[in-house]
Amino acid sequence: MRPVPTILHLDMDAFYASAEQAAKPSLRGKAVVVGGLGPRGVVATASYEARRFGVHSAMPTAQARRLAPNAAYLVPRFSLYRAVSDQVMELLGRLSPLVEPLSLDEAFVDLEAGGTADDAESARAAGEGLRKAIRAVTGLSGSVGLAGSKMLAKIASEQAKPDGLLLIEPGTERELLAPMSVRVLPGVGPATGDHLRRAGMSTVHDLAEAGEAELVRLVGKAHGHGLFRMALGLDDRPVVAERDAKSVSVEDTFDMDLHDRVRVRAEVERLAVRCVERLRAADRSGRTVVLKVRRYDFSTLTRSETLRGPTDDPTVVREAAGRLLESVDTTGGVRLLGVGVTGLADYTQEDLFAQAADARELARRSREPQPPRSGGETAGGEEPATEEGGREGEELLAARRWPAGHDVRHEEHGHGWVQGSGVGRVTVRFEEPWGAPGRVATFRTDDPRLRPADPLPLVREPDDYSSWPARRPKSRSGPGSCEGGESSP
Repeated sequence: MRPVPTILHLDMDAFYASAEQAAKPSLRGKAVVVGGLGPRGVVATASYEARRFGVHSAMPTAQARRLAPNAAYLVPRFSLYRAVSDQVMELLGRLSPLVEPLSLDEAFVDLEAGGTADDAESARAAGEGLRKAIRAVTGLSGSVGLAGSKMLAKIASEQAKPDGLLLIEPGTERELLAPMSVRVLPGVGPATGDHLRRAGMSTVHDLAEAGEAELVRLVGKAHGHGLFRMALGLDDRPVVAERDAKSVSVEDTFDMDLHDRVRVRAEVERLAVRCVERLRAADRSGRTVVLKVRRYDFSTLTRSETLRGPTDDPTVVREAAGRLLESVDTTGGVRLLGVGVTGLADYTQEDLFAQAADARELARRSREPQPPRSGGETAGGEEPATEEGGREGEELLAARRWPAGHDVRHEEHGHGWVQGSGVGRVTVRFEEPWGAPGRVATFRTDDPRLRPADPLPLVREPDDYSSWPARRPKSRSGPGSCEGGESSP
């Protein structure tokens, strides 16, 4: 625990949904749900307008549609989210060399390590300046928590939502935590929370009063010790700039169960190729190949094979995954498949010439047709093959070629986004992030004048923040002696 609140936690507000609202003027102030749109789709993010109807992350999309039937349901655009995340992380990097990203929209920052803040006043100024910079550069809002530990900074940012800042003064931690639910503490999930509740402990105050020995008896030595410290507001975890990934994996949930063994194997091979693409993008290799199969009855099986040495060879991973599949009974149907690699390393023990030859194999297999997936997305960006015939098959192809919410460009009307597709037609709203709500037009799904496009930036001409933040002079003078950043109006 630090005596000054110089650990910052940033959490962007309803990130995916807010990015979609910023990109689409006609959706601002309206309920927006981003996630998989197929029968087995799951909500990734819901805008605050949609949350008023009870929609939340990880909820089945079908249930969300019942709660908010008039909301806009969009397929995620990860290229846009990554681009905005890069802008946000770049701003965080100016505050300190110690930035610990947790996801695309969330990170810890050690302000003290960057010389940005050394007391409550300068920390607050840095936090307010960061919020203002994020708004100017991306057009989005983020909530900031400041405290003397990572746990409390994260709790503070959650309390500050949406679009706020909360600083927890050192010495007030126990008073703040006492009335909160035990679920607010890291590592306390639904199962542990229910276990503690049955033991008569529903608040953090209850945990602190119970004592360490009782918590160790209830949840075990390691967890009980850590839980008691957190209940007292104690957390010594440092901000870590780089965290080594322990595995790389990809998985897909299918709209319809796969029954054909040949199709199942083809999908496993395709997932293996995608896994190697991610592995190579991270400049890593791995020694253990893992196969995950979720069957029609929701039973989940995992199989693994350890190789003689680390590899990033697509043929090696693909063949290992194929061998693992042979030991799994898929006759009842498969709803989810996944391929992963663990035991990561920075080197390989494979034939370099074979790896070069397999680069062509990566490209070829990524272009192969694929079975339907939840949310209408496909690996490699290609249209999937479908077993359905006639109009139903055409509708599936159209939905995957023109995903709801994705960008398009028309030769005459310019940039727009897909509102929906069906019956051989695709409906497009033509508008840009910096303009007014645009008009709607409908075209044939095979109209040659209409084509997919890349997302536009959310802010056309962002303010110049190249000199932000102002550097604090190194000084041992008292609080308030140097300026820590800009303040929001």
